[in-house]
Amino acid sequence: MNYETENIEFKSGFTEEIYKEVIAFANTDGGILYIGIDNDGNAVGLNNVDDEYTRITNGIRDAILPDVTMFVKYTIQDNKVVRITISEGTNKPYYLRSKGLKPSGVYVRQGTSSVQASSEQIRQMIKASDGDDYESMRSLEQNLTFTSAAAAFQRYGVAFSEEKYLTLGMIHKNDGLFTNLALLMSDQCQHTIKVAVFGDDQNTTFKDNQEFKGSIFKQIDETFHYILLNNRTSSDFKGLERIEKSDYPQAALREALLNSVVHRDYSFSGSIIININDKQMEFISIGGLLPGLTADDIRSGISQPRNKNLAEVFHRLKLIEAYGTGIRRIYKLYENCSVQPRIEVTHNTFKMILPNMSVTAPTHNYTYLTPQKKQILDFISHNGQITEIEIMDLLGVKKTRAYTLAKQMCDEKLIVSVGRGVNKKYLPQK
Repeated sequence: MNYETENIEFKSGFTEEIYKEVIAFANTDGGILYIGIDNDGNAVGLNNVDDEYTRITNGIRDAILPDVTMFVKYTIQDNKVVRITISEGTNKPYYLRSKGLKPSGVYVRQGTSSVQASSEQIRQMIKASDGDDYESMRSLEQNLTFTSAAAAFQRYGVAFSEEKYLTLGMIHKNDGLFTNLALLMSDQCQHTIKVAVFGDDQNTTFKDNQEFKGSIFKQIDETFHYILLNNRTSSDFKGLERIEKSDYPQAALREALLNSVVHRDYSFSGSIIININDKQMEFISIGGLLPGLTADDIRSGISQPRNKNLAEVFHRLKLIEAYGTGIRRIYKLYENCSVQPRIEVTHNTFKMILPNMSVTAPTHNYTYLTPQKKQILDFISHNGQITEIEIMDLLGVKKTRAYTLAKQMCDEKLIVSVGRGVNKKYLPQK
């Protein structure tokens, strides 16, 4: 008598249950399925094995996605039993066409049973099959609509239709399923942007807060409108001419917002955070810099987009220009201002800080400063920060002298140290 195992399954006759078994084996470690043997291991046989063979092969081909047939081999034993050998597939997860890419359609082998896969198991299979490129991975949510996306494309004069989905990277090339890029563009996008307005410089007292949901196109429009409401404008007169001045350059706010959306790591579920107080706006996106890049590289205009397809979509819509130009444009807009933008990077976050141009940068009594300290302060005033290596290059001094000068200036509360080791930098004292 034969017995079922992790890799062997018996079915006395053909039923649609065999599709689940094939899926489970293909999604796990492979196995063998016998049609014509009952649960006790007895060969009961099929009445018309040739007809059943045809029915089985056609059914597996039509009922399962992606195409699993290259991993399935069929043999007829003793003219009464169909043996189906299933190898582990390379394009997981395999699923029932009728159910789609969700737990009710995806099965894995667990002991001697084939059971529904969990959402996390499905995610891991997608990651293993599609790679770590989030935007190109197949989305777990497939019931997507694109009302906001279509409106955005129309507004910017770019064609948008189902025929364009593959070109844009919205559907997976192997099985035509929507990718995570499509999810981001869809009305069902699960990521959000949160904006908080504070009444103090330490961001502890809330004055207002908003969370923007839906397609990233809708989020960008609504968020930009909201932060513009918090961009105060003052008026002055030069003779008879009225001159208006905003707290922030509108173009800088736009570039900072778009940069946060394009470059964030969407494999994490947290929101983009924008903090606003009287002194500055902070744009905080999840995901630090890609390996090999530094904050100095970003300030210099070097860019390696994390979400290449999303960046390409934004480029087509002319929301962004060439990669890396947005940050340079921000610094250009602050070129003759006493306060400067700052970039702060951790392992998991990227923060772009835009200072309020109407708030005068703190002035220092330079009368007691040495020429070297004045040079350092002037450099920070123009660039927003300085490192010990930059001090060495600026002053033509060795590492020990650069460290000593920086420490003295920290003790004198002229500058403040942030970070440790190779990541240490010096910022202006607030």
